[in-house]
Amino acid sequence: MDATTQKPLKLLLLGGTSEATRLAKALAQMPGVAAVLSLAGRTSKAAPSPVPVRVGGFGGVDGLAHYLVQNGVDIVIDATHPFAAQISNNAIAACTKAKVPLLAIERPPWQRTDRDIWIEHATVEDAIAALPDAPSTVFSALGRSAIPLLCAKPQHRYVIRVVDPSAPPAELPEAVIISARGPFRTEDDIALFREYRIARVLAKNSGGDAAYSKIAAARALQLPVHIVKRPDIAKRHTVTTSDEALSWIAHHHATRTKRGV
Repeated sequence: MDATTQKPLKLLLLGGTSEATRLAKALAQMPGVAAVLSLAGRTSKAAPSPVPVRVGGFGGVDGLAHYLVQNGVDIVIDATHPFAAQISNNAIAACTKAKVPLLAIERPPWQRTDRDIWIEHATVEDAIAALPDAPSTVFSALGRSAIPLLCAKPQHRYVIRVVDPSAPPAELPEAVIISARGPFRTEDDIALFREYRIARVLAKNSGGDAAYSKIAAARALQLPVHIVKRPDIAKRHTVTTSDEALSWIAHHHATRTKRGV
């Protein structure tokens, strides 16, 4: 089988991150690769994609395994958020079941510096519960799904940054929703924290550059950060950047081409 008749390499890209966006752009230009970007559908403001997009879940491990087999997927790239542990663990189990190679892009977590004031927590609920009882103004970058959880400490004034605009629940009488998509700049977050007189920051240890500004701003203003540790994900083959993933895909594609698959 020559290059003109060879079947394209079918790739499923589990996305929702800046790494997935960069990878999708590169894959769209890669000859012989047919990529589909899968989004969980948690945001209505998905960035435009140069490759076909499917939105929504697969129905657990069995559903994803069935999708991989039925669609003849050759490789899966997991470029989901570091806190999308259920999706990642399902991908590991489904790829094992369907015998499809899996690669994950796992960006390194942020590291505390000597000037950071971090209080680390195992879960979002723990981070919110650890807020002091005395009312203060808290900046939340925990995501939209965490907004109802903030009702456990309704005495605080919350400044909540999310991608999709939404109204705060009635249980949070003093809450401001800021709809914005990163990357953000440190100087802008310093100005934001000063404008709202932020006293504490709620954040997940997502890693990467796009959302690091709130960590740097808190350090500059010496604000305590209640930071949530990453959830556990089963063992898998990982790289740390979209460029490394692209090299892995190119090597896989070249090997497949030599075999004449």
